[in-house]
Amino acid sequence: MGVTTDQALTTRSGIELAAAIAQGEISALEAVEAHIARIEQVNPAINAVVVKRYDAARAEACAADERHARGEPLGPLGGVPVTIKESLDLAGTPTTFGLPSRANTPMTSDDVYVARLRAAGAIILGKTNVSQLLIYTEADNPVYGRTNNPWNLERSPGGSSGGQGAIIAAGASPLGLGTDIGGSIRVPAAFCGIAGLRPTAGRTPDAPSFGLMSGQRAIVSQVGALARTVADVALTTEIINGGRNPQSEPPMPLGDYTSVDVAKLRVAYYTDDGSFPVAASVRRAVVEAAGALAGRGAQVTEWRPPEIETVMRIFFGVLSADGGKGAIEALGKDARDKRVASLLLLATAPRPLLAALAGALRLGGQRNLPRLMGYFGYKDTDHYWKLIEAQMAYLKRFAHALDTDDGGPFDVIISPAWALPAIPHGATQDLVTAGAYAIIHNVTGYPAGVVPVTRVRPEDEQPRKAGADSMQKAARRTEMGSAGLPVGVQVTARPWREHMALAAMQAIEEAMRSHEDYPTIAPL
Repeated sequence: MGVTTDQALTTRSGIELAAAIAQGEISALEAVEAHIARIEQVNPAINAVVVKRYDAARAEACAADERHARGEPLGPLGGVPVTIKESLDLAGTPTTFGLPSRANTPMTSDDVYVARLRAAGAIILGKTNVSQLLIYTEADNPVYGRTNNPWNLERSPGGSSGGQGAIIAAGASPLGLGTDIGGSIRVPAAFCGIAGLRPTAGRTPDAPSFGLMSGQRAIVSQVGALARTVADVALTTEIINGGRNPQSEPPMPLGDYTSVDVAKLRVAYYTDDGSFPVAASVRRAVVEAAGALAGRGAQVTEWRPPEIETVMRIFFGVLSADGGKGAIEALGKDARDKRVASLLLLATAPRPLLAALAGALRLGGQRNLPRLMGYFGYKDTDHYWKLIEAQMAYLKRFAHALDTDDGGPFDVIISPAWALPAIPHGATQDLVTAGAYAIIHNVTGYPAGVVPVTRVRPEDEQPRKAGADSMQKAARRTEMGSAGLPVGVQVTARPWREHMALAAMQAIEEAMRSHEDYPTIAPL
C-alpha cells in the first residue's frame, strides 16, 4: 500500500476513491478512517453529521478489504465512505425528521435507495441534519440543533438537506443522498458550492416510513445525489435508479450523459423569472454558465418561463391543501421549530383573516408577504382539484413555450437555483418567495440539477434599494457581507432526460473549475 495523507484522501471524489481502492493504492479502511478524522475535525463547527456509525463503518471497510484481497469485485462505490440525509431510513439508526419523540426509535431496515447505495459498495459513515419536517430551507431542528455553512458559520447551508450539503462541502464526505420536494437538494448544493440533482418526478420517488404529505401525489419528493463533482452525481443517480437500464421500478432507462454532444444542445437561460429579484452574484453566475455552454458550441438564447405566479399559487396551495392538519398530527406534542410554527400559521388561518392581514400589510408598504398569504387558506377538495387542473394546464403551457419560443425547441434551461447566496441563519421565513426559482421544477416535475460556478465577489455586494418590504430588507441583509460565498446555477432538462442536464452540468464544471473563484472544499 502506498502512504497517503488524510487530506489527499478527503479531497478525492467518490469515483477516484473507488478506483484507488480497486487498484490497491489504498484500503477501504484507510478511506473510512480519513473521512472519520475529517468529520471529527469539522463537525464541532458545522454540526452536519448528527448520527454517527463509525464502528460499523470500520467493520464494513475491513470486510470490503477482505473481499478485495480474495479477488472479489467491490462494486462501483466499493469501500467509498458516504453520508445520507437523516430522513432516509438506515437500519439501527433513528429517522426523526427533527421530532424529539422519534429520537430513540431505531429503524429496522434500510430505505430502498440507501440499500442500493450500500449494494454498490458504499460505506455509510453517518446521517446528516435536516429541517424539522423537511419544510424550510435551513437545517435546524429541536433534536439536533443548527447546522452551519462551512464557508461562513453565520450562514445557513440551506435545507432541508442542509447537513448533507455542508459535510460534502467541508470535504468530510465525497457524496451522499438527499431528498427534494421544494429545492431541498438544489438549494443546499447552491449554498454550499457543490453539485446535486433532483431526478424527474417518478424516477426515484421518496416513500419514507414516516413523513409529511406523503399521500399527495401532485408534487412529489424525489431522492437524489449530492457530491463535489458532476461525475459522482451521475454515478450515484445511476445507482439509486437501479442501474442504467433497471429491471424493476422505476422502469425508465437512464441516458448516458457522456454521449451527449454539448455543441448540439439548444439552451435557454434566464436570470429573473419575475418572482424575486436575484443578487448580482447569482445573475453573473447564470450568464457565465450560459457563456460556458456557448463556448462549447451550444445555441444559447435568453428566455423566461411563463406565469411564475401560477407556479407559486400551485406549489403553496397544493402543499397546504389540508390546512396544516398533516403537520400538526406529525408534530403531536413535540417542540415546534419557529419556522414550522410560522408556516402553520399561514396554513391554518382562514382566508378572510389572511385577506384582512394582507390588506393591512400592503398599507404598511409590504409587497411580498401579502402575495404569499394569498396562496394559503383553501381547505376544500374542490379547490385542491382546481389546483391540479391548473398544474396540468401549466405543464402544457411550459412544454409549448420550450417547443415554440424563439431559439427553441430547447433541450436545457440555465437559471438561478435560488435568488440569493447562502442566507443568514433564521432568514427563511423572511425570504420564502426567493425560492420560486427551484420550486418551478417541483411543480413541472422536470429533472433539475445544480453545479457550482463561482463565489460572490466584493463588487457583487450591491445594496438593494431601501424600503418597507420585509423580504427585500432580508435580501439586502443577505447580500451584504456575502463575499466569498459559493454560487451555483440550476440546470434543467426535459422529463426523463437527466443525461442532458448532467452533460450541460459537466461542461459548465469543466469550464469554470480553473477559475480562481471556483468553489472547491470549504476552508475550515
